[in-house]
Amino acid sequence: MMPRLLPPHAASALLDQGALLVDIRDADEHARERIPGARHIPLARLADAGPLAAPGTSIVFHCRSGNRTRMHAQALAAQAPGDACILEGGLDAWKRAGLPVVRDRSQPLELQRQVQIVAGTLVVLGVVLGVTISPWFHLLSGLVGGGLVFAGLSGFCGLARVLARLPWNRRGLAARSL
Repeated sequence: MMPRLLPPHAASALLDQGALLVDIRDADEHARERIPGARHIPLARLADAGPLAAPGTSIVFHCRSGNRTRMHAQALAAQAPGDACILEGGLDAWKRAGLPVVRDRSQPLELQRQVQIVAGTLVVLGVVLGVTISPWFHLLSGLVGGGLVFAGLSGFCGLARVLARLPWNRRGLAARSL
């Protein structure tokens, strides 16, 4: 059975009645901003998490925008011992509805956003240097674009792997694993 979509205020009311809220985002996303009381179980580890709650307990799953939860709705429903629900619009809709969130600005930006910032900067730099200094700098933009296409097709992002090893990201991961 497919989970039902709940708008933020309906999800909040269900949580007040004892439902469990499960955040399926990655650890770096959850560390920076989250809904108070949400249990964090990344989507990749959900199948191995064991029983999420007592039989009959309703579970509300959420991600940032609602896309991941909708894409994996059947797998999420299979993990729920009771009624499975999806927070419609995810954390973004929850915030727009004025419901509480916990923000920890001391945590690094999500790795995906760091990749976007660095890749975008390199593309712009390649274009600017290609126009002002030498057309050979356009290769930089082309290489970054090719790397992004490869990452999208293969699921492997070398830039993300490099960024994850930087000191501010390792410190954040070490603190979350305690």
